[in-house]
Amino acid sequence: MSTFMWALAALYAFPLVWFLLSSFKPGSELFRYPLTILPENPTVAGFEQAWDRFDFLLYFSNTLIVAVSTTVLTVIASAMTGYALAKYQQYRWVKIFFICILATTMLPTEVILSPTFIVIRDLGLYNSLAGLVVPSILTATGVFMFRQYFVSIPDDIIEAARIDGAREVGIFFRIMLPMSRPIIMTLAIFSFQWRWNDYIWPLIVVGDESKFTLQIALRSIVGAENIDWPLLLAASAMSLLPLILLFVVFQRYVMNEDLNAGLKD
Repeated sequence: MSTFMWALAALYAFPLVWFLLSSFKPGSELFRYPLTILPENPTVAGFEQAWDRFDFLLYFSNTLIVAVSTTVLTVIASAMTGYALAKYQQYRWVKIFFICILATTMLPTEVILSPTFIVIRDLGLYNSLAGLVVPSILTATGVFMFRQYFVSIPDDIIEAARIDGAREVGIFFRIMLPMSRPIIMTLAIFSFQWRWNDYIWPLIVVGDESKFTLQIALRSIVGAENIDWPLLLAASAMSLLPLILLFVVFQRYVMNEDLNAGLKD
């Protein structure tokens, strides 16, 4: 089984490794036959062009602002909503509201693009970074993750806190939220990845080039007749660094967390 898993990992890693190594090849080597994996004359010219001529820093900053702000707001909103849906089930409308949230997962993204765009336009958020952030704050996936986790926590913990004089806001922020750290880390990774790789929504909302995200800017490199492949590969490789760093840093927190911390059998 171990050999099979390593073989499967190598199969998935091969295209990525080829892509990263190709970003160090000059244009003359990219389509030379026979193809080679390792660059014969490594160069960083593509990375230099991406940083200077492509204005990589501007697009990187825009994408980072959108991804980080959306991730923080998504985690907070999803945690609050999930907690309310899990611990206030005595109200019938809460269960109905939860079903409505889950129902949104059955709608393709393309179906809600038009009404969402109209709302953003009427709010005056068109062609702004805020227009990229606001519609993505609350996700059914995040609400469902937190709701299912909070349901598994005994109500005795909350009742004990109330007896000690803790208020509802204090119970959530001082007790429940720290206990849900594994869910916070997991949702943060997913949310950051979703917003970092988002293409369709920024393409619709943002028209000013100074507010382009990386995915839109990378698409602009592809011309109608020719493509600067060294520049495109280098810029694409640089755009992957935050995602790789995020996974490396937060993976150990997610994997090492005890989901049952603070609970008794």
